[in-house]
Amino acid sequence: MKAIIAEKPSVAREIATLLGATEKRDGYLTGNGYEVTWALGHLVGLAMPEDYGVSGFQREALPILPDPFILTVRKIKKDKSYVPDNGALKQLKIIEQVIGRCDSIIVATDAGREGEIIFRYIYEYLKCRKPFERLWISSLTEKAIKQGFDNLKAGSEFDGLYRAGQGRSKADWLVGINASQALSISAGRGVYSLGRVQTPTLALICKRYLENKDFAVKKYFQIQLEHRKEFTDFKSLSKTKWDDRKLADDTLKSIQRNGTATVTAVETKTATEQPPLLFDLTGLQKEANKRASYTAEETLNIAQSLYEKKFITYPRTGSKYIPEDMWSEIPALVRNLEARASCKKAVGKVKWGRFNKRIVNDVKVTDHHGLLITEKIPSELTAHENVIYDMIAYRLLEALSPACTKEITDIELQALHYDFTLKGCKILEAGWRGIKEKFTDEDSEPLQELPELKVGDELKIKEASVLEKKTKPPVLYTEAGLLSAMENAGKEIDNEDERKALKDIGIGTPATRASIIETLFKRDYIQREKKSLIPTHKGLQVYGAVKDKKIADVAMTAEWEMALQKIENNEADAGAFQREMEAYATSITRELLDTGIVNEKQPELTCPKCKSRQLLVWNKVVKCPDEACNWLQFRTVCGVPLSVADIENLVTKGKTNLIKGMKSNSGNKFNAYIVMNDKAETSFEFENRKPNRK
Repeated sequence: MKAIIAEKPSVAREIATLLGATEKRDGYLTGNGYEVTWALGHLVGLAMPEDYGVSGFQREALPILPDPFILTVRKIKKDKSYVPDNGALKQLKIIEQVIGRCDSIIVATDAGREGEIIFRYIYEYLKCRKPFERLWISSLTEKAIKQGFDNLKAGSEFDGLYRAGQGRSKADWLVGINASQALSISAGRGVYSLGRVQTPTLALICKRYLENKDFAVKKYFQIQLEHRKEFTDFKSLSKTKWDDRKLADDTLKSIQRNGTATVTAVETKTATEQPPLLFDLTGLQKEANKRASYTAEETLNIAQSLYEKKFITYPRTGSKYIPEDMWSEIPALVRNLEARASCKKAVGKVKWGRFNKRIVNDVKVTDHHGLLITEKIPSELTAHENVIYDMIAYRLLEALSPACTKEITDIELQALHYDFTLKGCKILEAGWRGIKEKFTDEDSEPLQELPELKVGDELKIKEASVLEKKTKPPVLYTEAGLLSAMENAGKEIDNEDERKALKDIGIGTPATRASIIETLFKRDYIQREKKSLIPTHKGLQVYGAVKDKKIADVAMTAEWEMALQKIENNEADAGAFQREMEAYATSITRELLDTGIVNEKQPELTCPKCKSRQLLVWNKVVKCPDEACNWLQFRTVCGVPLSVADIENLVTKGKTNLIKGMKSNSGNKFNAYIVMNDKAETSFEFENRKPNRK
């Protein structure tokens, strides 16, 4: 009898059906010599400080350096403490019984670092010593699962992957637990969270926000000329930028009186744009955020759903390539897309027999190849699944197409003695851009088609105008921009040697970046303002405390990611990495215990309900400490944060100043006062209207 352990019940059912293990039992399926069971995500993880007998947030207990680390069943929060998750306990017992009845194990958790650690931690926790093999597949289609079972790999082949996953979880524990407790202790009030990847990511957002906020916008002026030749209208722009509007206006009048511009230079060159490669997860998340405003986590969840329905290959991939032995399967995938209405027209533009092989590269395929559709073409999907599926399908069609060839023409003109420039573009071969019929990127200016121009041509000035422009601050991060910054963290490093070494190393991995961003939201460190990510007051407080420390340094975090990759490839020692993390956790703990967080000066306010206790003013709520009274006021009302002054006015005067820009449940914006009655109940008071109970 063989035990098979999948990561989720849905995957276990697919495998069990294929193997003939169709008899349902409590927590597993059996039949045909197999017992197929499943984890429910991370059933087992590293124990928390209290499991080592260390009570939390005690200065004298830091740093906490477990030796050895203990594994424990997943815990959930109940009241003010953490208790074992009953569902996890039950499933773990079932897995133990299944393994006990079997001679060997087939590991069928997701084929990646997280999937490996999910199984290995269960295996270690149960003190199991039975032999195991690894099912390593990139899609859940029947064909892929059968091929996987025909080519089961020795479990020992993935020891490096396990050591890297274990090293990452221990590093996150050592840095996260110690740094978070140290900063919270030094702050004196409130709980603050720091992390190995979370904190440099927050630093990226805060640094960009402050650069944007502190940027001094300057006005400048340019002159634009409009011309017409051979029935074609086109525009040129002055090279000169004037700071003074009057000077620009005076120049404009002189140019208009002259009435002509002369072509002084013509340069034509052919530009070749290679097609994009396949999506990896980060690429898909960036594109989905730009095109459909999906968050990174939403995109991952939709892609995971498509994977589990067998429509796409494994989404948590960091590669944009496929291996040589998969190339023969590509034509059938493209041909199948003809059956999908949204893709049929695009498939008709593909050059059969001339497929571009840029996506084939055995060396650059990591654990999994780039994102592909499978041979199973969907007929019914949700609206969001349709969007993500078509992105992946269209990207495949683009990647297989030839390069786009353009003729780019740069023209220089002179009007009076002022220089003007214009750029023209002519598509020679549409290539991959013909698939979607988009010939420029959305964030670049469309290039105009030009008539035939040569040096010495005199062009009449049809119209002329002064354009008022402004210098632009560094753009706030969108989720797509932040994912790019995380992916390319190594390129931002100032030291040239370090930058070269870490050029292709980001912070986090494609599989974890979405959860890191979501963690920053959960911690109340960042918020969304339309599509932009901006720090909250609390986020800026944390950044202010750590910005000059290594924990906020993307270079160091990228170095750690590189070390984990080397451990995964059996090129570095996991023990040495852990010792380095312990030394770092010790030094950052000392640094942070001597660091204070600058808090808002809190007013002393008496509870308006019980009239006896002083209110506690926290980042998210203001509350009475007396549980019998339990008066509470949230610090964010209808999407607008209340300042300490607003809270003070409400409690002492019974009314805030006018709060602007609040949003109703239907999404409509409104302005109102928040008022309090004699029973300490709050309601809205609209301008020139009577109070309306919230």
